[in-house]
Amino acid sequence: MGHVNHAVYHQYGEHARSQHLLAAGFSLHEQRVEHVGIVLLESRIRYLRELTLGDDVEVTSDVEFGEGKTFRIEHMIMRGDTRCAEISCVLGLLDTEARRLLPEPKKRLMALTPDPALLGG
Repeated sequence: MGHVNHAVYHQYGEHARSQHLLAAGFSLHEQRVEHVGIVLLESRIRYLRELTLGDDVEVTSDVEFGEGKTFRIEHMIMRGDTRCAEISCVLGLLDTEARRLLPEPKKRLMALTPDPALLGG
């Protein structure tokens, strides 16, 4: 049918999340040194418009911290001025040695990133 497979929308979101964290300075090297990592706990997509093969898209990212051990990243997939999908993700900051979610992910991420403003800090 020429449309983008549903799994590709998830890939767009994953790429946007990775690039957002890298832009803030939270690299894979930094994660290994600090024994922490971002884990995806939930991802939901609301499909609004069909994307077709070859479409140029932009994916926005908005980081939202609340209480507890998790935080959210909301993505919007845009084709020009058209909203094509909304992705809502719940994530945590994992202690890679203890294999447990760390409390206060915002506080920890702000301390680990050279540009915490990009994460809402």
